[in-house]
Amino acid sequence: MPFLRRFSIMAAVAIAILLPAVIEDFAVFQLTQVLYLAMAVLGLNLLTGFNGQFSLGHSAFMALGAYTAAIMLTRWEIAYYWTIVPAGLTCFVAGFLFGLPALRLEGLYLALATFALAASTPQLLRYEHLEEYTGGVQGIDLLKPESPVPFLNSDQWLYYFSLFFGLILIFGAWNLTRGRVGRAMIAIRDNPIAASTMGINNAIYKSVTFGVSGLYCGVAGALSAIVVEFIAPESYTFVHAILLMIAMVIGGLASIPAVIIGGMFILYVPNLSEGVVDTFFGGDPSSKALVWVAFGVFLIVTVYVMPNGVAGFVRRIIMKLAR
Repeated sequence: MPFLRRFSIMAAVAIAILLPAVIEDFAVFQLTQVLYLAMAVLGLNLLTGFNGQFSLGHSAFMALGAYTAAIMLTRWEIAYYWTIVPAGLTCFVAGFLFGLPALRLEGLYLALATFALAASTPQLLRYEHLEEYTGGVQGIDLLKPESPVPFLNSDQWLYYFSLFFGLILIFGAWNLTRGRVGRAMIAIRDNPIAASTMGINNAIYKSVTFGVSGLYCGVAGALSAIVVEFIAPESYTFVHAILLMIAMVIGGLASIPAVIIGGMFILYVPNLSEGVVDTFFGGDPSSKALVWVAFGVFLIVTVYVMPNGVAGFVRRIIMKLAR
């Protein structure tokens, strides 16, 4: 690994560790949200950016992970730190099983199938015969975990708790995409027929990638439930799946570090859009519908200026400076 890249990684980790000590608790809470959103975007990026499978349904895996953790917490009274791995494994199995029938689908047809998954999940969570477990439309309230470290408050502790899992998932994705499995994933993305000719089992790799992608979203969903302290069907709608796709594109396809930028985009830009609308319209309630218009303008401008995402934009600048 080149020295500059190694130094950049170490500096980024050091900043992430020290940041909660110098910012307010609400900002720490927002950064924790960025972390679990970035994990979900990373899972989607493994599937779409590295393996070429298009999905509009990853909000469903986040919902499954969140409800798995919430049910373990509220009904089985299991400690929150033991819920993350089971939530991820549950979503791995769900993703793998969904990936099997999806093997026959590509492009728009796969997108339509995953759209159906995202659209049906909130309705399933509202189903009256499952209300005993899911809470129905009322959702599930959770208690914020207390910090086991005396000099950290709950927000800071949950940040470091999420950062721990985030670093593990990023390290796992980094090694996965740079090994034999990663080369097979990319080969299938670029030319599935040629990959099959070289002896790569397309079906297995596609299904496993779907499973791993689901695992990442499941961990993100479990963390979202613990951090926000509340889950409901409205928390994981099709709009959420679209935002994950937007975050992946804005950050940059097939780029692992860029998922942090994607997570920041879908958390902060809607708030920024709301601030812009309030500034121009003085907080008029009728202007709230324009918030998503402003968000769309931000999105169009960003894609126009950086068509290959932030990662591609940065790479282009570095290449120009290196000449």
